[in-house]
Amino acid sequence: MKTSLAALLFTLTASAGAAEPPPVFSTLQLTPETALTAARAALDKCRAAGHQVAVAVVDRAGTLQVLLRDRYAGAHTVDIAPQKAWTAASFRMSTAALAAETQAGKPMSGIRNAPRLMAIAGGQVIEASGMVVGAIGVSGAPGGEADDACALAGVKAVAEAIELRD
Repeated sequence: MKTSLAALLFTLTASAGAAEPPPVFSTLQLTPETALTAARAALDKCRAAGHQVAVAVVDRAGTLQVLLRDRYAGAHTVDIAPQKAWTAASFRMSTAALAAETQAGKPMSGIRNAPRLMAIAGGQVIEASGMVVGAIGVSGAPGGEADDACALAGVKAVAEAIELRD
């Protein structure tokens, strides 16, 4: 009995390890039109609140798809918004959550020194059925919470259109 159980376990382990992953894979990407819809919605939300901002939307790999800058948004916003979007896409989490996880004294605090990382609120992931398909970053509103509210408006604007159907 012990011998047959050991043989069965060995066979299962060997066959599980022998399976080769496919040589290629596919991913979902936001179209430029969808990215623009998200960016416009975020910009409109900030404008309605009286904020001049820049909004960036990146694909799942963090590559910039859209960058909008309102007329009076600060010069720094065109650098910060894409960094927030890149950070959200790269870490697969909001930049506000990353900021909380990387506070001084926490195990991940050292990551704040990484290039391009922006651990302040205003970056949100864009998901379709639990998969990250992009991210949005907003910079220029007074405080991270206001940037975050605008970013969330951008996510909400495309959420129904990108939700995967069975």
